[in-house]
Amino acid sequence: MNEASIEKRSVVVEREMAHPPEKIWRALTQPHLIEEWLMKNDFTPVMDHRFNLRGDWGAVDCQVVAVEPSKTLSYTWAALGLESVVTWTLTPTRTGTHLRMEQSGFRPDQQQAYQGAKYGWQKFFAGLEQTLARIE
Repeated sequence: MNEASIEKRSVVVEREMAHPPEKIWRALTQPHLIEEWLMKNDFTPVMDHRFNLRGDWGAVDCQVVAVEPSKTLSYTWAALGLESVVTWTLTPTRTGTHLRMEQSGFRPDQQQAYQGAKYGWQKFFAGLEQTLARIE
């Protein structure tokens, strides 16, 4: 069975947030803010920048693949055998921003990673909302 015929799955989380895209962008791209809601990191929003995210359970190796300030941010997310891509999309609304996060690339045999991501991103989003409520 070749790679191409394997159905890959995505975890998608979408939220309406009462914050402007620029503010959410800061929380997604400034290392000290990322650390508050996601993990310790050495992130820089620069194309091809390699960085890692460090949690109690281990580390995630990442590389920036797309940066469009206050609009789109995308990076690879490789951990525990998972090769995936996380893409953030910020769309301005009348009352703030529609924030969409998609983590794509889960293979059918990665059910545990898929379920873990579904749970984890809900937690991360809750943390992100707390960070956004706190910063100016």
